[in-house]
Amino acid sequence: MVPTVGIIANPVSARDIRRVIANATSLQITDRANIVLRVLACLKACGVGQVVMMPENGGIRQHVRRGVERSRNLGEHEFPELCYLDMTVSGTVDDTVRAADLMRQRNVDAIVVLGGDGTHRAVVSRSGDVPIAGISTGTNNAFPEHREPTITGLAVGLAVTKQVPALVAFAPNKKLIVRINDNAAEIALVDVALVTDRVVGARALWKPETFRELFVTFADPEVIGMSAIAGLLEPVKRSEPGGLHVLLAPVEEALLTLNAPIAPGYMRPIGVAGWQRLVAGKSYGPQIAAGSVALDGERELSFSERDRVKIALEEDAFRTVNVAAVMDYAARHGLMRQAGLIKKKRQVS
Repeated sequence: MVPTVGIIANPVSARDIRRVIANATSLQITDRANIVLRVLACLKACGVGQVVMMPENGGIRQHVRRGVERSRNLGEHEFPELCYLDMTVSGTVDDTVRAADLMRQRNVDAIVVLGGDGTHRAVVSRSGDVPIAGISTGTNNAFPEHREPTITGLAVGLAVTKQVPALVAFAPNKKLIVRINDNAAEIALVDVALVTDRVVGARALWKPETFRELFVTFADPEVIGMSAIAGLLEPVKRSEPGGLHVLLAPVEEALLTLNAPIAPGYMRPIGVAGWQRLVAGKSYGPQIAAGSVALDGERELSFSERDRVKIALEEDAFRTVNVAAVMDYAARHGLMRQAGLIKKKRQVS
């Protein structure tokens, strides 16, 4: 059976208020399309014959089509067969959710995701057991690891063509589950933050004086955003059990103050009241009576004194392509090597 890979490229990621208050990079549509073309070329080189993409009206599709046609006209044929999902485009996050759902139903072998933490969260909400591979094109990119998309494309290709064993190629990941009363559960891949603002408003978190509580699946001191706070207090790896729970407070009331990058180039003092390890399977309630819940850096839900809010960490929740492990295996087992011309001639003679 020919391996099939899905690609979800969000044309509107990295356009929240943090683009104004911070010094973040803004990827143009052509940049995103070029990333897709790099990934496509590497998938073809590894033996992937089919790719299905999420349709969008932002311009990525047109640039990708021109790149594929140019290669075909030159006789290079360096890209796999490419088609688009049959779905209505709304220009909202609903497109990402719908695309992930349709790709899961089509039994794709993996999904490559271009976007930030919010886009990856939307994909995981519907991707089920399909492994994903993240490429950072958002504002805060704590979940997708920063690396050249060419390498991500190679790793995905080697993984789905089974040149690398599944136990090496795919890694389990943690997620946070949030429930308010009996409403449907929401998820976060990196962090859940509780803030005093009760109005969702601009959604993105950028006012430290409102921060009160933080739950993270992993705490990496090399990332930015809310998870950077936890990472600078007590690092927790993606691969190790549990997470971290941090109590926050206004700077003038805190036990200590932490200088943290909560957005690109946006350093702010954060008041910390204390922290502890987060245990999987245990439900946690908020320390504040009312406010908003931010999922992976964006306010999504509000709650009042009458609501019951529960937050829990789930391990082995979904899979990702372990790019580093795949490329290490490829190097050690010579997967990218080919016999030289002199050796081939000797074999023929």
